[in-house]
Amino acid sequence: MKKIIEFSPGIESIFGVLDENLRLLESRLHIQIALQSEGIGLDGDPGGVARAEEIFGDYDRLRREGFSFPNGDLNSLLQLVLDDPQVRLHALAVSGRQRSFGKKIVQPKSLNQRRYLEAIARNDMVFGIGPAGTGKTYLAVAMGLSALLNKEVSRIILARPAVEAGERLGFLPGTLQEKVDPYLRPLYDALYDLLEAEKVDRLLERNTIEIAPIAFMRGRTLNEAFVILDEAQNTTQEQMKMFLTRLGFRSKAVITGDITQIDLPSGRASGLLQAMDVLARVEGISTVFFDERDVIRHHLVQQIIRAYEEYAERGGPAGPRQLPLLGPDAPPDLPDDAATPTVS
Repeated sequence: MKKIIEFSPGIESIFGVLDENLRLLESRLHIQIALQSEGIGLDGDPGGVARAEEIFGDYDRLRREGFSFPNGDLNSLLQLVLDDPQVRLHALAVSGRQRSFGKKIVQPKSLNQRRYLEAIARNDMVFGIGPAGTGKTYLAVAMGLSALLNKEVSRIILARPAVEAGERLGFLPGTLQEKVDPYLRPLYDALYDLLEAEKVDRLLERNTIEIAPIAFMRGRTLNEAFVILDEAQNTTQEQMKMFLTRLGFRSKAVITGDITQIDLPSGRASGLLQAMDVLARVEGISTVFFDERDVIRHHLVQQIIRAYEEYAERGGPAGPRQLPLLGPDAPPDLPDDAATPTVS
C-alpha cells in the first residue's frame, strides 16, 4: 500500500536526529518512508501505513496546539505509541501534561512516569520504586519545583543517605557540607538541569531549596515543604521511621529507591523495605513501581537491567542484599529480615 502525506510547516521536526524517528517507524510498522517532491511517501503493510499516517496527523495537530518535544522525549513517546495499538500520540502527550521550568520542558515518557506524576499530584506521600534511569528522582524534583514556583509550598528539602556504593572512600577533606556534597550530587544535577544556574544558586543561598543528608532531618518538623528522600533503599529502619514522621502541615513527601541496589553494610535491614510493608495499607500513601521499560537512558541500559534480572532468575549469584525487580502492579515480596514489629 502506498500513501502520500502532504507537507505542512514544521512537520519535518518529527524526523529526529539523523532521521532516527523515521527509522523507528519503518522498523516497527514494516513500512518504508521516503521524502518526495509532493510530500512524505509511505509504502508497505496497509496496517502500518495507516498507523504511520495517524501518527503524522497527531504530531501535526500537537505542533499546531503549541506542544514542543526535545528529540529524546518524542522518540520515547513514539515507542510507547508503537508498543500499544490502542494508544494515540495526541492523547498520550495531552494526558502527560508538559511542565515548563524556564529552560526545560518536562514530559512523562512512559505510562508509569505518568502514573507517578499523577500520584504525586493526588497524594501527600508517594513511594517511587524502580531501577536506575527511570526518572524517579528527576521527576520528583521537577514536581517539587513546580509546587514551589506555583507557591503551593514555601521550600523544597532534598535528603539522601550518605552511604558509599560498594567502595570505601576514607576520610574526605573539607567542611561537613563539602564532605557530604559528593553523595548529594545527583540532586544538584537535577536542579541545574531544570532551572537556570543563577536561579538555583539563589534558592540554595536562601535555603528555599535545602539539600542535606538524612541525618540532618532528626528533630525537625517540615511544614509547607516538598520533601524528597532519594536512594531510600540505603536508609536504616530507624532513619526511615524518623524521616516519615518529619512531615508537617501542607507538605508532601516523595520517597524514591531501587531495591535491587542496597548498599547498606551486611546485617543492616533496609528501611525502605520495612516501610513498604508497614505502610502498604495506609490511606493517602501511593506506591508506583517502575521497571526496565521505563528506563530513559541509552537504549543499552534497558537491556543491561533485563540481562541482570534474567541472570538472577537463572540462579546467578545476585548477592544477599539484592531483590528482583518489581512490575508496576506487583506487591512487594519482602525478605524475612524486613518482617519486623509494626512501627508505632
